[in-house]
Amino acid sequence: MNRAKPVGSQLSKERRDRADRRRRVWWSMCYGSFNPRRRTPPRRLDESRFHSLDWHSSHLLAVAIGILLLSLVDAFLTLVLLQGGADEVNPLMAVLIYRSVTVFAALKMAMTGASIIFMVLLARYRFMRMLRVEWVLYGVLAAYVGLIGYEVWMLKGPLDLPIL
Repeated sequence: MNRAKPVGSQLSKERRDRADRRRRVWWSMCYGSFNPRRRTPPRRLDESRFHSLDWHSSHLLAVAIGILLLSLVDAFLTLVLLQGGADEVNPLMAVLIYRSVTVFAALKMAMTGASIIFMVLLARYRFMRMLRVEWVLYGVLAAYVGLIGYEVWMLKGPLDLPIL
């Protein structure tokens, strides 16, 4: 049995006549933050295909905050070590730190923050189809812990250490 298409007044009752919800970006982001819909990736898509989620695990928040705090401690310890006679090994940061400490700190935190947000958004994505980005976050956290440990060790010892 064929159904006829709606005509006349029935067309005006369609949902498409309402205002476009895509124009309310900030409201949608705030509403979606507290009322997430996509908590798990789609089941039928290939694992390597990109899929975004509205809801992320709480441990990713802890890892992200940990990385940001360790990045802040790294910037502070770097400045302390530079005052004691050490040299900045990272060429990009060396240019920034010798020009302006404020720009160095702001850019370091901005780059770290943007990278962390990007990796949290892609946490369930597989990097090179092998390693979940979530594990890369754990690796960055461990690397920062090691870096902070090395900087503390440098503070306790003489600053004229041999260059690696």
